[in-house]
Parts: sequence; C-alpha cells; structure tokens
Amino acid sequence: MRRAAGTAPRGLPMPAPPPPPSPLPSPAWPDAASAWADATRPDALVAGPARASATEPEYCHPALALRAVVGVQAVLMLGAALQAPTWALVLAQLGPLLAAGLTGTLMWLVAMCALRAPLRRVARAARVGVGLLLAAAIAPLACAPLVALDLLAWSAPRGLAVPLLGAALAAPALGWLEARARARQPADASARLAELQSRIRPHFLFNALNTAIALVRVEPARAEGVLEDLAELFRVALAEPRAAMRLVDEIELARRYLAIEQLRLSNRLKVVWDIEEMPGDALLPSLLLQPLVENAVRHGIETASAGGTIRVATRARRGQAEVVIDNTVAGGAPNPGHGIALANVRERLRLMHDVGAQFDARRDGGRYRVRITVPL
Repeated sequence: MRRAAGTAPRGLPMPAPPPPPSPLPSPAWPDAASAWADATRPDALVAGPARASATEPEYCHPALALRAVVGVQAVLMLGAALQAPTWALVLAQLGPLLAAGLTGTLMWLVAMCALRAPLRRVARAARVGVGLLLAAAIAPLACAPLVALDLLAWSAPRGLAVPLLGAALAAPALGWLEARARARQPADASARLAELQSRIRPHFLFNALNTAIALVRVEPARAEGVLEDLAELFRVALAEPRAAMRLVDEIELARRYLAIEQLRLSNRLKVVWDIEEMPGDALLPSLLLQPLVENAVRHGIETASAGGTIRVATRARRGQAEVVIDNTVAGGAPNPGHGIALANVRERLRLMHDVGAQFDARRDGGRYRVRITVPL
C-alpha cells in the first residue's frame, strides 16, 4: 500500500503542514558524492540479534561454513586424484575421504562457534593458535569411523600427517576471518577523525540552517521541527560508531532528512512511502539509507526544473528484508557524481552480511533504482 507525500507511514509520525510559498535557494557547492555512507566502521551493535563485534572474527557466519566445506572437499578431491593411479581408485577413495572431511569440518566449525565468547577476549595470535590446535585434534576423530570400518589403515605416519593436514586446512579459513575482522576495524585515531569529519555534508548543513532561519519568524513551529530533525541526524552521525542499526531506525533517519529537504524544495519534491510490510528488526550498517536518499535528492530531484518523486519501499521476502529507493530522473544523462557513496554502501553491506546481502543500483527508463536485500 502506498502513501503519498505528506502522509505519515505507519509508526513514523510525519509533519503535514502546508509548504512555504516558494522554495528556498540552495547555495552552489562543488559536486561531490555523498560522504554520509562513510559514516561508520562497525565497532559495536545496537539492540537486536546477537552478532560478532567489529574486532571479533565471525566464527558462526554462514559464509564461513560454506567456504570451509567447499574448500576442504576440493582439497581432498585433489589429494585423491594425486594419490590414485586410475579413476576407479579415485572414486573408491573419494567417498570415505569426503565423508571424513565433511565430518571434521563441521565439528571444527561447531567448536569454534561455541568458543567465540572466550576467543574474543584473547589476542589474534592466540585465536589462530587455538583454531589450529582444534583442527589438529578433530582431524583424527573425523577419521576414526573410517578406521573402524577398515576403510583406512592407521599407521604412525598417518598419525602425524592427519593432524597436520587438519591444521593446514583450517589455516586459510582462520586467515580469511582475521582479514575480515581487520577490515572492519579503524586503522588509527586519525582515520577515525577523518571518518567523523566526512560524515557531515556542509551544503546540507547550511541548507537546513537556512531553511530554519527563513521559517523562524513566520512559522516558528516548523523551524523548530527542522532543527529537531537536524539534531537527530547529527546525533546519530556524530555518535560513537555502531556496526548496525535496525531498519525501522534507518527509515526514521531517512524520513527526517527528507522532511528537511521537502521544506527547502517545496512542491518540487514528493515522497512516497511504501513501508506497510517493513521488517523493522532487520539489521543494516548504520547510516546506510540516508546517503542513498540524499543522492536521490541531489542527482534526481535538484537537477530537474520540475522536481520529481522519491519512493521508499520495504518488504520481507523469502527470509530476507528488501529495501528499494527509486527516484525520477530528468531527461538526458543524470548527474552521476563520483560513485563514492554507492561503492561504500556496497562494501559495508559485504563486510556485515557477506554473501547474504545484495546491492543493485541502475537506471530503469525515467527512474533510478537502488535495491538492497539483507538476511532476516
């Protein structure tokens, strides 16, 4: 069910007084891609389902299980092919090897996931060491059924080789997890400061303040609303970085931003909210939607003399939360910017949800459409 501009989406109060007589002018600023998407490196979590912190490898991540199982099975298949002289012998050895590899991999994943709480409190080298030792201990256990069924003859060389093979197969998975954890962590204090400064778009701040100044004498209540919306946006932007926010909170911030822009652009900007089926508890990287609606305003609405429409839609579908933001585009090529905001959105989604998230941005006729899906 759609709602036109000026109507409040369910659960999200929205001001609906008449617009000011004429749009307020925007100061000319150099074209630059939105920096709001650079807002946060994930360091902590908001309320919601338990997830790994920014500096903790995600031992329970489904993408790890998928990669680990596929990787181990591929190595064992290559090992069987190297060892056996004929394809018949390869196939004869492959079944037991794959069964042992699958059993050992799953046992290791369960053990690492169960130990994630104590592992987050130790140094990186200790985490890697524990993971390697666990893999070395679990590998012989995974081979025990083969020995019991006389499918594998146990010997002293194999007693040494099997634990070493288990540790060697676990090493790439541990390295991948640690690399992801480092990618989520700010490098140093100067990087944190640069991120903090890049969140604030000066042209938006000045436009919002100019809007409030223009309204303060003639419509003080609306000026107060602008300042409240602006304060909430900056409270989130300048707060201690968080890894994730609920979708309902992200929608609320986008609503506040668009409410300010609607006052500035008057009837040039229309907003349609289609959020009746919003899965509000779905988690997104913090301040992810605001730069997308800002891009829609800057590159789709401001460049069109007649303005245009922005539509925000959410729904739950097949165990995923879907968010769609599309806007009208004036005739001819739209102002493309530098693509930094979209690249940052894509990267932050990948860091949080890995293969579980999808991001698509494209022009479709007279509209530009951005679609995000994340796991529920």
